Amino acid sequence: MEFSTKEDIEAPIAFVWQQVTDFAAFERQALRRGADVSRRDTLTRPGVGSGWDVKFLYRGKERKLSANITNFDPPNTYTIVASSGGIDGNSVVDLVALSRGRTRLTVNIDLTAKSLAARLMLQSLKLAKSSLNRRFVGRVQSMSEDMQERYRRQQAGA
Repeated sequence: MEFSTKEDIEAPIAFVWQQVTDFAAFERQALRRGADVSRRDTLTRPGVGSGWDVKFLYRGKERKLSANITNFDPPNTYTIVASSGGIDGNSVVDLVALSRGRTRLTVNIDLTAKSLAARLMLQSLKLAKSSLNRRFVGRVQSMSEDMQERYRRQQAGA
């Protein structure tokens, strides 16, 4: 099962890269939504080897997710591989500089099942794929708009 979206952001690639690799901010977002996030590495900067363990409630049951950065190529792309209860996820974030002040953000998430129970869960998710995809696209759009606004404020303050 795959989710994919593209957004053009009115900000330079270096700024967008800084924003999409601010994993501490993503950790805080997850904590605000009720997840328990713990960092597994001691790296001072994000890169290959960075990892997280996350516990969260989904469908009334506590789930555990383990995620690791497996590819990190600043300022172009990074890949996070995650697994939870027999479902493996591969998330790729790509940036392309369209011009000096415009960047294209592409986010792809691919989920695969490794067990029968996981296949059943993915099958039920496929039934709701259109609404899940709308939410995914909406979140990436919102994140992109926030990045543009932060860049505008930074430029206005400089």
